[in-house]
Amino acid sequence: MTLPDPAVLLPRMAAELKRHLQAHRIDTPRFVGIHTGGVWVAQALLAALDSEEPLGVLDVSFYRDDFTQSGLHPQVRPSALPFEVEGQHLVLVDDVLMTGRTVRAALNELFDYGRPASVTLVCLLDLDARELPIRPDVVGQTLSLAPDERVKLLGPAPLALERQVLA
Repeated sequence: MTLPDPAVLLPRMAAELKRHLQAHRIDTPRFVGIHTGGVWVAQALLAALDSEEPLGVLDVSFYRDDFTQSGLHPQVRPSALPFEVEGQHLVLVDDVLMTGRTVRAALNELFDYGRPASVTLVCLLDLDARELPIRPDVVGQTLSLAPDERVKLLGPAPLALERQVLA
């Protein structure tokens, strides 16, 4: 299987996101990227939308349900939201949706900042391997992988996808 090219997926995603926001009458969305790949995808989407809106960054390390099992990743960074969450329409961006646990952690963290009016989930890839009932509103492509395979986003420029096989 050949992995898709993010440069091909991103313009289509931007157009679909624009339609989604218009259909829901969202004029001023606030973008939040999940560290690291989601931030890269969010930056590319903002550029494709010709938007200069500030980008929020979430590092969900402390909110993950496997934190006590896997420990703290050495590159944990603080989250930074340059806007209020309360009452805002948020566009939450992740690179690869697999189990849904990262998105769940991101939602938990966002609600600690306030209660958004809505959250639109955008993912570059959906690996269709969810353990939680979380689905993206906008997705670049859905893939099915073997149980021992994963996909990693490389970047930030250019963005590229890499298949990994677990040992």
